[in-house]
Amino acid sequence: MIHHIPNVLSKEQVAEFRKVMETANWVGGKVTAGTLSAAVKKNQQLSEQDPLTHHLSEIVMQAIWKHPTFQAAALPRQIIPPLFNRYDEHETFGFHVDNSIRLIRGTSQQIRTDLSCTLFLSEPEEYDGGDLVIEDTYGYHEVKLPAGDVVLYPSTSLHEVSSITRGTRFASFFWVQSLIREDQKRHMLFNLDESIRQLRKDHGDDYSEVMKLTNLYHNLIRMWSEL
Repeated sequence: MIHHIPNVLSKEQVAEFRKVMETANWVGGKVTAGTLSAAVKKNQQLSEQDPLTHHLSEIVMQAIWKHPTFQAAALPRQIIPPLFNRYDEHETFGFHVDNSIRLIRGTSQQIRTDLSCTLFLSEPEEYDGGDLVIEDTYGYHEVKLPAGDVVLYPSTSLHEVSSITRGTRFASFFWVQSLIREDQKRHMLFNLDESIRQLRKDHGDDYSEVMKLTNLYHNLIRMWSEL
C-alpha cells in the first residue's frame, strides 16, 4: 500500500531546510548504495557524519513520530534516522530494491526495512522529471508531492527516481521497521483505524460501535505485532 502523508513539515520548516541545504557540502550518493544499486545511482547526499545531517534528521524524526496519519499507516517500531539527497539535471536513480536490513547510524543495531519513506523538500514546479516511480502488483505509480509531504511504501517494491531534466530535487529518505511486518495486515489496520476515527467524529466516543471496533483494533495489533 502506498500512502501520501501530507504536511509532515510546514512550509516554514521546508524553507529553513532549503536555506541551509543550498550551501551544504554534498557528496556522491553511491556511499550508501549496495553493489547493484550503486550501478544505477547518480545523485548527491549529505554525509551521514555531517552535523547538518544530524540536525535536520532530528527535526524530521520529531515531526514523523507525532504525525497521526504517519503513525496509523506505518505503526512504527523503529525508524532509521533520515538522510538527505539532491538530484541536479541528468541525475537519476534507476530501478532498485532497498536493502532488507540496515544499521541505525552510529550503532551496531540492525533493523528490518518494512517501509521506505521519501519526504519531498522541493515543490513539484521547481523541477521536471525526478518522479519517484514505484512498481507494485498494479503497475507503475509516479509520485511527485508538495514540499513537506511524505510518501510511504513497502520496501519490497522496485522503485526509481527518474532523470531530472530541469531544476533540482531535494528530499529526505528513511526506513521504518513496523510493529506489523506484513503490508496487507498494516493496510487492514489502517482502514479500521480510519473507520473508528470517522465514527468518533460522526457519533462521539459514547457510540457503542466505537468501543467494539477499538477493542478489535487493539486485539489485532496484540495478535500480529512483533516486539
